Amino acid sequence: MTDLLDVVEVHRSFPMGSRRIEVLRGVSLRVAAGESLAITGMSGAGKSTLLQIMGGLDRPTAGRVLYRGRDLYAARDRERSALRARNIGFVFQAYHLLPELTVLENVLLPGLSAHGAFLHGKRLRERAAMLLDRVGLAERAPHRPNELSGGEQQRAALARALMNAPELLLADEPTGNLDSKTGEDVLRYLFELAAGEGLTLIIVTHNEALAGYCRRHVELRDGLLA
Repeated sequence: MTDLLDVVEVHRSFPMGSRRIEVLRGVSLRVAAGESLAITGMSGAGKSTLLQIMGGLDRPTAGRVLYRGRDLYAARDRERSALRARNIGFVFQAYHLLPELTVLENVLLPGLSAHGAFLHGKRLRERAAMLLDRVGLAERAPHRPNELSGGEQQRAALARALMNAPELLLADEPTGNLDSKTGEDVLRYLFELAAGEGLTLIIVTHNEALAGYCRRHVELRDGLLA
C-alpha cells in the first residue's frame, strides 16, 4: 500500500504558567491509503491533539506531517486550508451543525467553499441529498438540527464530512455523545460509507470496542505510541 499520511517525530507542547506541558513527545506513524486505524488512549493522552495535527488543524511544536509526501506545515496557510477542504473530512464528538440551516444546507455547506461552486449548485445539492439518503436521513433534509436526535445529528455530520469526496476521514470520539445502540448504528454507517467511498479512516477513541472495528489499532500513552 502507498502511504497517505506520514507523521514524523511530532511533538506538541502547550504553555501553562511559567512552564510548558508536553502532550506529544515524538510520535511517528505511517498510515496507508485505504486502511482503517484506531488510536486509543486514556482521556488527556493527546489523541485529539494528534488527530488535529494530522488533519492540518494544529501546528506541531516540532516534527513533520507528510500528506502524500508533501509537508503540511511547510505549506502556506491558504494552501493547507485548501488541501484540508478538498481532501480531508472531519467528524467530531460534538456535531457542530449550524442551527439556522436545514440539514440539507448543513451537508451542502463544505461544497460551497470550492471556487465557482455557485455554477454547480444543482450537482452539489444532488450529492448532499444522496449522502443524506445513504445515512438514512433523506426525509430529514428540510428539518433543522434541533429537530433531530443525537444519532441523527451525528449521521448528518458524517454526511457533511463526505460532501467534498475526501480521501481521508478523521473521526474524534464519533459515538462519545451517544448511547450504545445509537452508537452502533452510527458506526455501521461510518464504516459502510468509508468502504463505499474508498476512504482512509482514522478514529481516535478511548472505547476499545469501537477500536475493534478497525483493521489496525495503536495506543497513545505518555505522549508516545505504545
